[in-house]
Amino acid sequence: MSPGSQQRSRQLAASWLLAIAVVFTANLAAMPPARAQDDARNILKAMSDYVGTQNVISATFDSDIEVITPDLQKVQFTSSGQLTLARPDKLRASRIGGYSDVELIFDGKTATLFGKNINAFAQLDAPGSVDQLIDRLQNQSALELPGADLLLSNAYDVLTSDVVDAKHIGQGVVDGIECEHLAFRGAETDWQLWIEIGPRPIPRKYVITSKAVTGGPQYTLRIKDWKTDAQLGGDAFVFKPPPDAKKTDVKALREIDEVPPGVVLGGKK
Repeated sequence: MSPGSQQRSRQLAASWLLAIAVVFTANLAAMPPARAQDDARNILKAMSDYVGTQNVISATFDSDIEVITPDLQKVQFTSSGQLTLARPDKLRASRIGGYSDVELIFDGKTATLFGKNINAFAQLDAPGSVDQLIDRLQNQSALELPGADLLLSNAYDVLTSDVVDAKHIGQGVVDGIECEHLAFRGAETDWQLWIEIGPRPIPRKYVITSKAVTGGPQYTLRIKDWKTDAQLGGDAFVFKPPPDAKKTDVKALREIDEVPPGVVLGGKK
């Protein structure tokens, strides 16, 4: 394709997207605001109640995180992972990407972060529930765990704590599964959630958009292979470090993020 043809193709695509956006905005503006908010919150509450009552959850996921470089180019990094949760106090989750391979194991007393790519691990005394662990890791250890709030037993309360607007956009299809599409707004972030329609109102896709950074970078989580009947072995939540693995401090595990070490996050307002 010639440069001129490529440019015309991009212009046509932009015009098509603009036309869709205009129609969508007009339809969205016609929705009764109160009903849209009530519908969105009710659907989210049903998801939270369902997930919160599942004693065992296993799933796989794909995640995309966007970075805005200092010259305002948007770059996306992609990872995949899996998790197993046994309420109230057992969790095992792993994530592998192009720059890290990390695992979190929690046995109800000790939380272990294992950076497989650097063969080093750190441990925290964290007796309590999975809910308490997630809160501690996010608020006390400054570790980013996007999507972890969806697993909480009180997910609705946490997710809506700073919501100023909620909308039931309509329906969508994620990995061939029909879902309810919800959109929420907060002070610093907007987020969307696609929840499976039917007797299992489980989260299928989660998108967080930052409004504090120019370019609006997003974090996207797609949840797959959701099961609530996994058979767990006796050592499912036991950490067995390799003989040559190095034990270190959590702050020293700098190479377990979803983006490469040394990437500068730019584009701030």
